[in-house]
Amino acid sequence: MRPDGASLCAGTDEVGRGCIAGAVVAAIVILPVGEPIIGLDDSKKLSAKRREALAELIRERSVAWALGRAEPSEIDRINILQASMLAMRRAYLALPIKPDWVMVDGNRYPDPPCPGEAIVGGDGSVAEISAASILAKVARDAEMQTLDALYPGYGFAEHKGYPTPAHKSRLTALGPSPVHRLSFAPVAQRTLF
Repeated sequence: MRPDGASLCAGTDEVGRGCIAGAVVAAIVILPVGEPIIGLDDSKKLSAKRREALAELIRERSVAWALGRAEPSEIDRINILQASMLAMRRAYLALPIKPDWVMVDGNRYPDPPCPGEAIVGGDGSVAEISAASILAKVARDAEMQTLDALYPGYGFAEHKGYPTPAHKSRLTALGPSPVHRLSFAPVAQRTLF
């Protein structure tokens, strides 16, 4: 976890890896030391209303935060793991203040130009990673609402791009949209007719 001498520690996480449409979005957050935000947790364990409220607090009270992303075309070209790492690196590079140490949710470190570590389950156990998880989820969910208006019929506002039965059914009926990940099996299987 936090090494001795690290005064600014950041947490980063991404959302949207399991989706078949939309970007993968990452966030990175530096929280102030000694000023905890109560209720931080893995974004998947929180209601949308609670995530929105916490995201507002995180944006207001953090030392710094930033978002990064990788688009569906990048995901198709380099694969979802590499795109997730790219989104986290982009978030790090967008930070206005650079940390001394970066903690990443998962078992791989995305190699920002900063030392750090990967922490399995960090989104539920490390405040900075939880905060990043929440910001990324809120940002991506808002994007999927916008994509729902741009590409009606797919139900992006409801399923947020995840391969639910309803999404797969709409994909079969309509074909892929410009924001679908063409390399993902549920999409590729529906474009071969």
